[in-house]
Amino acid sequence: MRSSMTEHILVAVAWPYASGPRHLGHVAGFGVPADIFARYQRLKGNRVLMMSGTDEHGTPVTVAADKEGITPKELVDRYNKVISDDLYNLGLSYDTFTRTTTRNHYRVTQDLFKTLYDKGYILKQTTLGAFSSSSGRALPDRYIEGTCPICGYGEARGDQCDNCGNQLDPTDLINPRSKIDGQPPVFKDSEHFFLDLPAFATQLQEWIAAQETWRPNVRSFSLNILADLKPRAITRDLEWGIPIPLPEYIERDDKKIYVWFDAVIGYLSASIEWARNRGTPDAWREWWQNPQSRHVYFMGKDNIVFHSVIWASMLLGYGNGGVQAGGTGEPLHLPSNIVSSEFLTMEGRKFSSSRGIVIYVQDFLSRYDPDPLRYFLTIAGPENQDTDFTWAEFVRRNNDELVAAWGNLVNRSLTNVYRNFGSVPQPAALTERDQALISEIESGFASVGELIDGARFKAALGRGDA
Repeated sequence: MRSSMTEHILVAVAWPYASGPRHLGHVAGFGVPADIFARYQRLKGNRVLMMSGTDEHGTPVTVAADKEGITPKELVDRYNKVISDDLYNLGLSYDTFTRTTTRNHYRVTQDLFKTLYDKGYILKQTTLGAFSSSSGRALPDRYIEGTCPICGYGEARGDQCDNCGNQLDPTDLINPRSKIDGQPPVFKDSEHFFLDLPAFATQLQEWIAAQETWRPNVRSFSLNILADLKPRAITRDLEWGIPIPLPEYIERDDKKIYVWFDAVIGYLSASIEWARNRGTPDAWREWWQNPQSRHVYFMGKDNIVFHSVIWASMLLGYGNGGVQAGGTGEPLHLPSNIVSSEFLTMEGRKFSSSRGIVIYVQDFLSRYDPDPLRYFLTIAGPENQDTDFTWAEFVRRNNDELVAAWGNLVNRSLTNVYRNFGSVPQPAALTERDQALISEIESGFASVGELIDGARFKAALGRGDA
């Protein structure tokens, strides 16, 4: 049991790419679970910051902009509004939903980069960069697929294999190909900056090993990553992105900070933005430099490494240094829990916008209220294993469980009160049977609360149904 004292809780929700509207697979993994957790913590009286925004850099954005014949800025301006409207219409209760193209986010990202560089945690190295053979444009790791050299999985990405979980480089892949046009990439020497992850290996090992409340897959996956930890490139050959804050690079148009380095910083920059917007510029420290606070992160399973290893290393390296923290107070807070979900499929197939296997949030909400969807994604969502969305199952659970069970309970209760009393009756003395029922209900509230607090949402809803 946790203390009854008020807690400061950061609810950090994965940032969706602003390259198009979001579908049900996205909100099943990060949106709805995070909102359930945040709403419960607020009901308990805790001080909650639920933070996120649109991730607006990287190749997915530039590729989508090229297809439409517009600039990346025009594209992200449009989809920031589309995505934020969809998520708020789904009932997600963000305290701040921002974006990674704000001046504030640029300042915070460059501060972390420069601080880590000055401390010796960012190294310059020459490596083989992947470029499209047709367009000449740089290809990020995640836009290259091939066969994993370790387990033989045929659709491993250029940064990791989802089948065996090992980290990879694009040059490790057997028969690599571009996800954009299917052609083999061209590899050229390119100078980049790397985050020295091995410098944090011992601290990460001790910290992750101690996280006994994490979901087993998150903890074991993260520990396995540490077995072969290498420096990780945090810049890319791109035109669209945050400039590298070093004199000889700040004006360059061909090299920018890697999207995944800047995206995870968004949790911090959004907190700083929230504090400044309410006229209390240092209020973010109550969450980020408070050892008693809790930071709970929500994401899909393919993003674990970026939070448990890369973001944690960045936080360890930054400490309380740099312009933002100013060298005062406690080091920036590490994640308390990393809640990763598995994948939601559709009618037995992987969600794919390009192949038309998709249900967009905005289309769903044009036909149905948000609560039936939130219920389905909680009771039948991919909390611990991949699960499948079918229209038949959605309708069945809505009609048989929400309407026939919960709806019928409310209807019968109110109807009996109206028929027998005509109004809410005056309370009488409680019988022994009444007391037993109240005790059982209070016990149920406590057990459901503990399950939600531990991010076991499916079990919490099942306990409520009992």
